[in-house]
Amino acid sequence: MRYQRTIKKDIYISGIGLHCGQLSTLVLKPAPEDTGVVFYRKDKNVYLQAHVGQVLDTTFATTIGNERAKVRTVEHLLASLYALGIDNVYIEVDGPEIPILDGSAIEFATHIITAGIKKQKEKMPFIKITKPVTLNDGDKGNVSIYPYEGLRITFRLLFENHFLGEQVLTVDLNEEVFVTDIAPARTFGFLKDIQYFRKMGLAKGGSLENAVVFSESAVLNESGLRFTDECVRHKILDSIGDFSLIGFPIQGHIIANKSGHTMNVGFLKRLLMCSECWEVVTEREFMKMPVLSYSYV
Repeated sequence: MRYQRTIKKDIYISGIGLHCGQLSTLVLKPAPEDTGVVFYRKDKNVYLQAHVGQVLDTTFATTIGNERAKVRTVEHLLASLYALGIDNVYIEVDGPEIPILDGSAIEFATHIITAGIKKQKEKMPFIKITKPVTLNDGDKGNVSIYPYEGLRITFRLLFENHFLGEQVLTVDLNEEVFVTDIAPARTFGFLKDIQYFRKMGLAKGGSLENAVVFSESAVLNESGLRFTDECVRHKILDSIGDFSLIGFPIQGHIIANKSGHTMNVGFLKRLLMCSECWEVVTEREFMKMPVLSYSYV
């Protein structure tokens, strides 16, 4: 069991939101032990705990919030914090959406590493999977988790009748693997869907500078792909961010087939209900069950 961690100094990041198209600024600040990841909508004076119980929407991004305020597209930042072992941090944001930056998580990860990581005094509890849990939605996909020493993620994508075809990847997650193999993978979409997104009021800030766009037969970005299987790597990135909303590190093997934000969040809720299939490993009895609740700061 490792010690809890936070960042050593404030981190400042600015950029436009993928869906709202508005400029926003983030300030990540160190937080004391047992704080967790807490968003602060500075313009609304509202605190939001990063927890599955706070998820408001999963339409093409993960949104947390309540009736007073929300923060959209949190998954890339959350994935970076989780993979780099940042347990406690305040995130001030002055708008409704986290900046998309280049569509990946590499800038978030780089900022965190540059700021430095501070070990804290308390140990970090973790969730250990003891029995398999599955959420199956037929042809739409499925997610399962099995006992495993560490965190392994296997993801399968299938693009039927498209040149991308099938992509499958398994990673044993650690800081180095995340930074080199997962964080640089960008969000992606298809040219045929852009008009639909715009009608839905989505992707107002999207461009070839922050997303990979595919036609039926080619990549439209002049720079091409960063990985031949960049799509499945980005899906793993999104999943790490979504699964981090359980509130603790997970020890298990997650196998996801065609899963997206909605299924990821649904799976977390299913997992929390199956309390006989996992245990929270901790040195402090009072930390036994906080994964089943959330609170405002």
